[in-house]
Amino acid sequence: MDLMELPSIESLDDRVWPKPLKAETKALSFSYGSRPALKNLSIPIAEYKITALIGPSGCGKSTFLRCFNRMHDLYPGIRYEGEILLYPDSRNILAREVDPIEVRMRLAMVFQKPNPFPKSIYENVAYGLKVRGLTDRRALEEKVEQALRSAALWEEVKDRLSAQATSLSGGQQQRLCLARALATDPELLLLDEPTSALDPIATTNIEELLLDLKQRVTILIVTHNMQQAARVSDWTAFMYLGELVEFGLTKQLFTNPSKKQTEDYITGRFG
Repeated sequence: MDLMELPSIESLDDRVWPKPLKAETKALSFSYGSRPALKNLSIPIAEYKITALIGPSGCGKSTFLRCFNRMHDLYPGIRYEGEILLYPDSRNILAREVDPIEVRMRLAMVFQKPNPFPKSIYENVAYGLKVRGLTDRRALEEKVEQALRSAALWEEVKDRLSAQATSLSGGQQQRLCLARALATDPELLLLDEPTSALDPIATTNIEELLLDLKQRVTILIVTHNMQQAARVSDWTAFMYLGELVEFGLTKQLFTNPSKKQTEDYITGRFG
């Protein structure tokens, strides 16, 4: 996709702040013990849009993403400050009284490398549904088919649902992981460099899939590939050393960034 095909700037307000929002962080900071990893981040996540996080390795992109599903809670000595609000109920998912399990029921995450469970294709997709208590066989079959169709994988696997998920190609495994994530109808889909381990053809397939999926789910994606951010995202946040340098419409940020640091990064002169 050419940069000229990216979302048009409709008004001054739209350039400044997306709306409506599905989520936003307010003054979010995060530390591993005494080591700060994120510093005072306020980033909006537009509903039914793709928001990309870009920046050099180690800048905090994946750390930011994992704050949303409270993955850091699994480790001792971590500290959150600020808020992550999910709309429309304005729920602060970092609040002490909020159970991380409740948070993970509303969100879904796909990682850098495909990580199918050592189960059949069918059982991979049905897993989250069963955890949530769905036991009716017909309902499970319908939801599994729907999720596989959403991940553009149904036609390729419909005759071998009982086969091991590991028998699929790398690109198919990643789409299976997407289907597994989509099966439970998440409100927000978190993607941590989902194509970095894939070949160009599989990458193109995933990117085309994301453009279709945003009609039904809000997407937040970490990518090291600026061309990918330009191709698929509506909004982009550029991060460096745990801080937000610039946020805006993707077309605006890539063609007319307001910060020299952003310009240096996207033109390869960074550092």
